[in-house]
Amino acid sequence: MSDKKAALFNQKDLFAYFVVAGLGACVQLLAGGLIKDWFRVSYEDSILPAYFIALVVGFFLTKLFAFNARQSKQTRREMFKYVLVASFSGVITWLFSTIPYEFIHNRHPDIFFHIPYSVKKINITQIGTTIHGMGYSFISNYILHKTFTFKSSGFYDRFKVLLK
Repeated sequence: MSDKKAALFNQKDLFAYFVVAGLGACVQLLAGGLIKDWFRVSYEDSILPAYFIALVVGFFLTKLFAFNARQSKQTRREMFKYVLVASFSGVITWLFSTIPYEFIHNRHPDIFFHIPYSVKKINITQIGTTIHGMGYSFISNYILHKTFTFKSSGFYDRFKVLLK
């Protein structure tokens, strides 16, 4: 394996990012369920707000634990680039969640799990397709955050000059 590829997929960073992304996924699933229930929105309309709630949690956890960027002193720059990458990945999450859900939903009834001693039913079909979308987002996020967000690429400086 080449040095560049080995550096991109080193076990320590990949494991740390997987743990951080797992926590973010839990936040996203919980937020999506609450948004659907509290605001009475559709599954499709709950995905992006839940994703962006998880994005806030994910930024700080990723900066602190995943890519050794704790001491970088470039938090504003990293946050700007993180939001760019995460917005792109948010679209990936939405597409790879809603398209499979519509495909499955149009052919089969949704599968529900009723929480014992509760009135809450969990839509397993929606959770499965959301996790599917998160998987694709995980891949794009990991690669882009590792190679762009938490690296000094000059992009942020060029963008600031463009805005002036």
